[in-house]
Amino acid sequence: MMPALLNEKQKRVAAVMEHASGDKRFKILEAHMKKHQYRHDALIEILHKAQELFGCLDDDLLLFVAYRLKLPASRVYGVATFYHFFTLKPQGRHTCVVCLGTACYVKGSNSVLAAVEEKAGIKAGETTPDGQLSLLTARCIGACGIAPAVVYDGTVTPRQTPETALEHLKGWMPNGH
Repeated sequence: MMPALLNEKQKRVAAVMEHASGDKRFKILEAHMKKHQYRHDALIEILHKAQELFGCLDDDLLLFVAYRLKLPASRVYGVATFYHFFTLKPQGRHTCVVCLGTACYVKGSNSVLAAVEEKAGIKAGETTPDGQLSLLTARCIGACGIAPAVVYDGTVTPRQTPETALEHLKGWMPNGH
């Protein structure tokens, strides 16, 4: 059974490498890895560059990084899923990140999240079918003094209520609601 699994992995790596050969973004990523001398301790920085180039870290991209850095794919995947900044799925045109840290939660961020989920018709971690809005959550964004905080397209916005959040998201949700 082990040789069959190894053979499948080799086939997948070969397919990823073949696909990578024709994509300029892989060449840029390869240069970035070379700049860091393919060091294992540069994994986070390399994943940041990969996400910047590709928009998200899909399985094939993670496998490419693992192969080029000579790391187990499980380690690369573990780092990519541990840090909140990394995303494994394509994001929408706009992002809304609701902080669920203690201060924000106590001050009502759960109701903000529920209102956005209901109005957008998606759950946290999903993107609207039209690709306009990705709804995300964070354990803490470090803005406890202005709780509850929501990050809209990278801008931290203080003291959000369900109403202010929905107003901010007008035009980003399906049917412009």
